[in-house]
Amino acid sequence: MAILVGYLEVVVAFLCFFVLSYWMKNKNSSPIVKDWPIFGMLPGLLLNVGRVLEHTTESLIYGSGFHEFKGGWFPNSDFVVTSDPMDVNHILTKNFANYPKGSDFQEVFEPLGDGIFRSESDVWKAQRKFMLSVMHDKRFELFLKKCTRQKVEKGLIPVLEHVSKLGIQVDLQELFQRFTFDVVGLLVFGVDSNSLSVELPLIPHEKAFDDMEEAVFIRYLLPKSFWKLLKWLQIGEEKKLKEAWDIFDRFLYQSISAAREKLISRSKSPVEEEEEFTFLSAFLADQGGQTDYTCENSNKILRDHAFSLMAAGRDTLSACLTWFFWFVATNPSIETKILEEIKEKLQENGNLRFFSTEELNSLVYLHATLCETLRLYPPVPFNHKTALEADVLPSGHQVPQNTKMLISFYSMGRMHEIWGQDCLEFKPERWITKQGGIMHVPSYKFTAFNAGPRSCVGKDMSFIQMKIIAVALISNYRLQLVEGHPVTPKNSIILHMKYGLKVKVTKRFG
Repeated sequence: MAILVGYLEVVVAFLCFFVLSYWMKNKNSSPIVKDWPIFGMLPGLLLNVGRVLEHTTESLIYGSGFHEFKGGWFPNSDFVVTSDPMDVNHILTKNFANYPKGSDFQEVFEPLGDGIFRSESDVWKAQRKFMLSVMHDKRFELFLKKCTRQKVEKGLIPVLEHVSKLGIQVDLQELFQRFTFDVVGLLVFGVDSNSLSVELPLIPHEKAFDDMEEAVFIRYLLPKSFWKLLKWLQIGEEKKLKEAWDIFDRFLYQSISAAREKLISRSKSPVEEEEEFTFLSAFLADQGGQTDYTCENSNKILRDHAFSLMAAGRDTLSACLTWFFWFVATNPSIETKILEEIKEKLQENGNLRFFSTEELNSLVYLHATLCETLRLYPPVPFNHKTALEADVLPSGHQVPQNTKMLISFYSMGRMHEIWGQDCLEFKPERWITKQGGIMHVPSYKFTAFNAGPRSCVGKDMSFIQMKIIAVALISNYRLQLVEGHPVTPKNSIILHMKYGLKVKVTKRFG
């Protein structure tokens, strides 16, 4: 095995030397879209592997919103990328049936199982119908707000008080990830991992979740034949993926068992339903009644549902909050406007308290700042599709049958054609109408929550959670970035910060 790994290293080194030598001889050609002999455009991608998002954006700007990637002699490695809003609307909405996720997506994201993000056709329709019914249930909204507020009060605030008193720095991204991990566990299972505490304990299944994300992203970048070889040999990222997958599955199945036992106890001594309305209890009721809590046949389905919900509820929310607070910390005028709005609309006086949905929705400038964050840093930077049949996009580009399609949500926020010449500026005001309300932008332009039939079912709930957290933190604390700390996107399925967000915390009052 060591000999094989050594050979691979030699081959990679040779390829890098070949690419760099060839590039130096062809300085006048664009490295962004250079189609190399044998290797196609893969060398350019590998040379930019540390800045995939920027490289993709440059390619799309060079190609006026459309880029055709050639993988050379590597099989099944060609794909096209688009950022054209009309193409996006066509793919995600108007011709939705012709663009499923496809077999490549299914293989890359196999840890998701048959959950809503990986399923297709009738299975997906049934799951989405169920998800919508839960999200629109008043009991779930009440439980979500209760869990979020309790975790702010008993988890996030004590940690911030602790670091503020000691004058030490803290990784805000890590706090938000722990926060959302605990909350989504409560919402799905009714089980709190208690990962957010002053001790910041190491939670093996939480780390395993992060490891799985990173390994899956590597699959996304590499030719299928290469990552499948690594999987067969059980080396590198594929070995890490297998180990992390086992750890996280143990956590999921243990949580399902604990939740079942909890539901059995509740059935023997009923409590008010709004006290705890979890996805698990809703799913079991949907599958045949709340008395059938011991049916083990549904465990795999529950596992796949839970995995998808934890991926959606934990990482997308924490990523947005991290980028939001970075923008707030680096733009004092924006922080001042949010504070003034909170004081004016909520009569906030520095004491920790929580507000109704109606009160939170009155915070127009805060909402606009969240939208502007999502425009530039959408939690899911890419959307993957495959063309079932040959098609012609509104932009005029031909799409052969079985073409792999990538929609770069990240790049769309950086296109002059979509957002104007100031598209790279952070301007919450672009979201506010002359009448003082939130400007409506079509989902095929503002794609942070996807578009069409697969648009995010939890959009409204996400805004509620983010506003609860934002008001509590901004009203009570000042966050100062640690000087010299680098802030850059991480190569991942979810748009995290590569090095976290290190800040120092001070109280505004007292």
